[in-house]
Amino acid sequence: MLIQKQTAIPSLVRVKPGALDRLGIYIRRQGFERAVLFFSQDLQPHLMEAVIAALEAEDIKVIGRESVQNASFEQAMKLFQDLPGQTEAVIGFGGGKALDVAKYVAFLGKLPYFAVPTSLSNDGFCSPQSSLTMEGRRRSLPAIMPLGVIIDTAVCMGAPEILWHSGVGDLVAKFSAVTDWKLAFHAAGTPVDDFAALLSDASVYQFIARPLRDAEGFKLLGSALLLNGISMSICGSSRPASGSEHLISHALDLTSQRPRLHGLQVGVASYLVSLLQACHRDAIVDLFSATGFWQVIEADPFDRAEWLEAARLAPSLKTDFYTVLSSRDCLPEIASLMDSDPHLKRCFAR
Repeated sequence: MLIQKQTAIPSLVRVKPGALDRLGIYIRRQGFERAVLFFSQDLQPHLMEAVIAALEAEDIKVIGRESVQNASFEQAMKLFQDLPGQTEAVIGFGGGKALDVAKYVAFLGKLPYFAVPTSLSNDGFCSPQSSLTMEGRRRSLPAIMPLGVIIDTAVCMGAPEILWHSGVGDLVAKFSAVTDWKLAFHAAGTPVDDFAALLSDASVYQFIARPLRDAEGFKLLGSALLLNGISMSICGSSRPASGSEHLISHALDLTSQRPRLHGLQVGVASYLVSLLQACHRDAIVDLFSATGFWQVIEADPFDRAEWLEAARLAPSLKTDFYTVLSSRDCLPEIASLMDSDPHLKRCFAR
C-alpha cells in the first residue's frame, strides 16, 4: 500500500542582505499582528533596535519580549506558561539557544514560528527538533518547523568568524551522517528516505562549489544548512544530518572539561569518521583547507584523551542508532589515526 507523507516546510524563506529590515513586512504578509519575541541575552543592541524598528514600521505589536539565558527545557516551559493570551506568532532572534527555546515554546503553544538567526553556526535554525538541556543533560526534543526563515546575510557576516567555521563543520557532517544511514540500512534494516538523503548530500556540494566567506558564500551556507533541516522534516528523522560524528560530539558535551562549539566538534569528528567509513575524505580535506577550518582547530586543539573517551562512549548514547561505530571496535583505529593522519595530528593536544 502506498503511504502518503506530508512534510512541514517553511513557506517564507529570505536569505539576503537587508532581510532583517523587512521582517515586519514578511510577518504582516503572513497575516499576523501580535507576536512574542525571544532573543539572545548577549545580542548586540543595534540588532535589537533594528528588529524592533522593522516590526513597528508595519504595526506588528510585540506583546512579549524575553531574553534567553540558557537553552533549557525548564526555561522553555516557564516561557510557555507566561505566553500572553493574544499571541499570534513566535519570533526567535539571535543564536542557537534563543532559536531552540523559541521553537519549542511555539511547538508547545501550537503557534507559527519565525526563525531569525544572526549567525550560521549549525543547521538548528530550520529543523524539526530543539536542542535543550533537561536536568542538565542535553536532549533533542520534537519541535515545530519554522513557518518562516529570515537570514540577513549581512548580519551573519558580522558575527564572529568562528561561528562561520562552526557552520562549515556542521555542514560536512551530512556526508558521514548519510553514509552511516546507508550502513544502517544494510546492517540493521533502517529505512532510508532517498530524497531526504539526496537533498542532504546536494546541499553540501552546492557550498563546496564556492566555499568563500563573502556575501554569496553566506547565502550558499545559509541555504545549505536550511535544506539540511528540511531533509530531516521530510523523513521524520535526524538521520540525514546526524550520525556517528554527532554521537561523538554529544559524548564530548557530556564528558569534556571544555566543550567547544557544536560545529567545530562535529566537523573534526566527520573527518575522523570519513576515514573509518572510507568515504568522502578528500572532499572534507579540500573544504576544510579552502575555508581555513584546519587552522582554526590547530590554534586551539582538542584534548586527545577526551576524544578517545567520547569515541568509546558514543555508541552507547543511542543503542538503536546503527553507525560505523556499531560495526566494529573502532577505538584502536581511532587512536592510530589520531597519531598518524597528518590532518588529525594538528587537531589534538596530548
